[in-house]
Amino acid sequence: MAISSEQVQRIFRKSERELDRLSEKHGGAVHGFRTSARRLETLLEEIAPRRDRHTKKLLKLLNEIRRRAGKVRDLDVQIEALRSLKVPQEPRRKTRLMQNLLELRLKREAKLRKLLHKDDIRDVRRRLKQTYKGFETDGARDPLAVGRQILASVIAGHSSMDEEKLHRCRIAVKRARYAAEFAGKSPAATEFIADLQRMQDALGNWHDWQLLTETAKRRLGEVNQSSLVAVLHNVTQGKFRQAVKLVSAAPEPLRRTVQTMPSAAKPTRQSLSGMRQAAA
Repeated sequence: MAISSEQVQRIFRKSERELDRLSEKHGGAVHGFRTSARRLETLLEEIAPRRDRHTKKLLKLLNEIRRRAGKVRDLDVQIEALRSLKVPQEPRRKTRLMQNLLELRLKREAKLRKLLHKDDIRDVRRRLKQTYKGFETDGARDPLAVGRQILASVIAGHSSMDEEKLHRCRIAVKRARYAAEFAGKSPAATEFIADLQRMQDALGNWHDWQLLTETAKRRLGEVNQSSLVAVLHNVTQGKFRQAVKLVSAAPEPLRRTVQTMPSAAKPTRQSLSGMRQAAA
């Protein structure tokens, strides 16, 4: 399936817009920038790999900002999860943990701001324009096939899931969806993306609670040392089981397509590179 020129134009424009919002401290800008940057990275690394100087520098700059933004976003989801937890166990410890998360977020945001000077933002915007101007859809890989290949690298052949495998699956599902979104509109693309979205939601929810539980353990002690940590551990395990169930019950057409792909057992170098970066 051919790449959608409209989607290509859209992601370049959105990346520039979200970068501006991030530099101006708009609400929700951290998450918006990260997802836009990841989509653009998927386009330039997986679907239409480019090796010119401007593109390499652009990807490096985006990756640096995205990694810093990711540390802030990690705190945002933990704060949101902790606020949603309505339990009577250890209210003082819960309050203290919330305060620790808020303080740590301020520190991480300050580090992010160091990468967002006006000259740096101007440089990224300039490189975005240059890369889009030189972008060619001719020779680009089929976005839907790329998405299926990325997914195949973690789903095919796995009869059981532990936390490490589920984490790799979470990253792959996200990148597979981002790749597939560059395909033109079709029933196959729409169905594939919808399946990935459901999996991504469940995997992301599990990961958010896992982050909070690990932070709580570092601050409050292990499960046998804190009833609040024990509650968080139980919630996270429930989210884990839900995510595993959804991945294991992937629609048969999706699983059959993935398992019969020639490259299912061996992801591309670009796929592996992108998944390692996404994990950061």
